[in-house]
Amino acid sequence: MSPATLHDWHRPLGSTGLSVSPLGLGTVKLGRDQGVKYPNGFTIPDDAAARALLQQARELGINLIDTAPAYGTSEERLGPLLRGQRHEWVIVSKVGEEFIGGQSLFDFSPAHARLSVERSLKRLESEHIELLLVHSDGNDVAILRDSGIYETLAELKREGKIGAFGLSGKTVEGGLLALQDGDCAMVTYNLNEQGEKPVLDYAASHGKAILVKKALASGHACLQPGVDPVQASFELVFSHPGVTSAIVGTINPAHLAHNVACAAGVLKALG
Repeated sequence: MSPATLHDWHRPLGSTGLSVSPLGLGTVKLGRDQGVKYPNGFTIPDDAAARALLQQARELGINLIDTAPAYGTSEERLGPLLRGQRHEWVIVSKVGEEFIGGQSLFDFSPAHARLSVERSLKRLESEHIELLLVHSDGNDVAILRDSGIYETLAELKREGKIGAFGLSGKTVEGGLLALQDGDCAMVTYNLNEQGEKPVLDYAASHGKAILVKKALASGHACLQPGVDPVQASFELVFSHPGVTSAIVGTINPAHLAHNVACAAGVLKALG
């Protein structure tokens, strides 16, 4: 039997006109192994392993890649790795957070936003980034209201440098505000944390996009023995009509195949 894929389950990314797979590949582990919150240590994959992982993702029907300047060398590795196939991918990158000397630094000024986007375009060897998100430090509302960064992203969208924009935030208020004037919110939503559900509800009723981060958050002790935590997580995530895609950050080929099989099974069952 051929492995389950997501080719038949692509869906609109809100009202951006883009179509994306219900799982996206998170690439923090391609570029950074310091200051990351994973239960187990890992080794950053070399180019051959990274290329194989991207090829596997494509074959499994994934066309969405999540990266960020704060993910160490992730963007600059993706540029060369995606040569010749860039048109087949929808890339999400970020602005506002830098990771320097082992710690996160934040700058939400319009000037830094422009500098950051130009740098990301160069690193990704692209003239256009499909979706750009503000990488929040948690002060979502203040960033959106006071920094001028959202206005700058709207300008970059008009200039054609980015296709859509939004916020990777940490609060309900920030997520709702982000969707009023932007295209997408990235929210935490999993078996342990569902506080940002009102943002999903708003997106569902306003044709906006939702990307879910930490969909497979550790801490599945609440599950019954014999219940697959990945399947249970995807049942929760994909049963909400507001969810566009969930970002999974694995660099393990077996885990990636299992995630895709679970997601395809859940989506089929949900009809």
